[in-house]
Amino acid sequence: MADSPRSLPTGPYDLSANENPFAPLPGVLETVREAASGVNRYPDPACTELRAALARGLRVPAERVAVGAGSVALIRDLLAEYAAGPDGEVVFAWRGYEGYRAAVRLVGAVPVPVPLRADRHDLAAMAGAVTERTRVVVVCNPNNPTGTVVGRKELDRFLDRLPGNVLAVVDEAYRDFAAGPDAPDAVGTAGHRPGVVVVRTFSKAYGLAGLRVGYAVAHEPVAAALRARALPYGVSAAAQQAAVASLGAREELDRRVAGLVRRRALLVDGLRALGLHVPESHTNFVWLGLGEHTGAFADACREAGVRVKAFPGEGARITVGEPEAVELVIAAASRLPFLPAR
Repeated sequence: MADSPRSLPTGPYDLSANENPFAPLPGVLETVREAASGVNRYPDPACTELRAALARGLRVPAERVAVGAGSVALIRDLLAEYAAGPDGEVVFAWRGYEGYRAAVRLVGAVPVPVPLRADRHDLAAMAGAVTERTRVVVVCNPNNPTGTVVGRKELDRFLDRLPGNVLAVVDEAYRDFAAGPDAPDAVGTAGHRPGVVVVRTFSKAYGLAGLRVGYAVAHEPVAAALRARALPYGVSAAAQQAAVASLGAREELDRRVAGLVRRRALLVDGLRALGLHVPESHTNFVWLGLGEHTGAFADACREAGVRVKAFPGEGARITVGEPEAVELVIAAASRLPFLPAR
């Protein structure tokens, strides 16, 4: 359920999938090697240790936590439980994460994409798209691929408008890169709203994309339903142990995230200095809404040895990667013939 099938990068820098450019956090490789010595044994199907570690960090009961093979697997299972079949509609913002469309299709439900407004969720339009057939609404916060956030008060007002039988899924895959009073953190919201589920991942800030592990926080009946739907032994022992070890390396995680945020600012400033419109990003990527010029920009980056994620006719998403890759992207953009006069 990635954005699209991925080919091998044409250059040394792949900035197309929002992957973390750093090596695993301290202690993670050692933990994975140790777990590999027991590959003849099945992993813990209940992910007991990881759920307990998450519950401690989030200050919620472990019964409210479910673990899956990436956050998108949890979203698929939520849709299978609450929206499956042609009578179920799923509302989400568009352009948004393409995995939502794939998950909706897999469970046979009806996708209801609602266009963004100025690169942000149009919450009024999303609320207006809810019908008696709506079963689930997904809010990607921060949004992929535009990087924008829904503020906490905005989200609360939106949730107030949803019928009680509609499940709200808040996808916070990129929350670690956001800061400030409106930084996404809906775990508290889910604590007092039974119809809210928060999904997060270890793929982005924690850099465990290749191990596939994510988690959800919800009221106990929803979390229990997710655990019941989980594929038996679906999260490997290596993934479980790596996630636990990563949770214990918070200081280094914060240091790395801060470095990526500074690098993001350099990329944004460099592109804006060229006269390009770049929305404020709260993620580890940057969005350029280039419309018909998207292909030309992607080609220029590819010629410079950098692969970005192009959405033809709409824009390009650029992962904040290595410092030299950021410089190459800015240099490639500076050579584009359609730049505004400066």
